[in-house]
Amino acid sequence: MTKAELIEKMYEKHNGEVTKKLAAEMVETVFENLAGAIRKDKRFSYPGFGTFVVRTRKARPGRNPQTGEAIKIKASKTVGFRAAKAFKDKL
Repeated sequence: MTKAELIEKMYEKHNGEVTKKLAAEMVETVFENLAGAIRKDKRFSYPGFGTFVVRTRKARPGRNPQTGEAIKIKASKTVGFRAAKAFKDKL
């Protein structure tokens, strides 16, 4: 599903109550707050859906796929997701 499709679903569900512009603002607000919570608290949990957590990757050796040259990959942070049991059961 794309962002545009998600906005369209929000608009269709609340047809007559919200405009497409307002539906787009609602979607943006949800994801901005989700990202802010993950940044601040290092996790975001939504019961019945799952938990987003910040994960740390250690520095490691790697290879340039074009040249085969050995390189060092810096340590980095990423976001991991663990699905809730209720969500997994719906799949």
